[in-house]
Amino acid sequence: MTLTKVNRRFPLIESGLPSWFETNAFLDDDFFNRPMNLPAMNVKESEDHFDIELAIPGFSKDEIEISLEKDLLRVWAHKTKEFVDENAEGYTRKEFSYDEFERKIQLPSTVNPDKAIKAHYEHGILKLNLMKLDVSKEPIKKRIKIS
Repeated sequence: MTLTKVNRRFPLIESGLPSWFETNAFLDDDFFNRPMNLPAMNVKESEDHFDIELAIPGFSKDEIEISLEKDLLRVWAHKTKEFVDENAEGYTRKEFSYDEFERKIQLPSTVNPDKAIKAHYEHGILKLNLMKLDVSKEPIKKRIKIS
């Protein structure tokens, strides 16, 4: 199974006006239901592994937790809120905000859960490397005897 990119942000452009109104695709679209604090994610598949990148600036490595349970990869980050008197520091406007987030990613069955997941965090980008199962290139041919 491969990961497939789906662009659900603009259902009108992707599927056309008539079919869009004939179905409930607009209401089923997770773009409008998902929390806005989820980090952007890139997924790249190669022959033997998946590379996943998450944009999570403002966190340290100690504030990020990654876990794998069966076929569900969970990335969670939490930053303790500190009260900062904006006027004391000279701010006239402060929009940066680093809240917690939790993103769960359903992994395909081709990911090898026994191989270690490599994680690297630098410049606000979390990079994960997940190895695929070792699958032989040629299918095994087996003769079945009829009784």
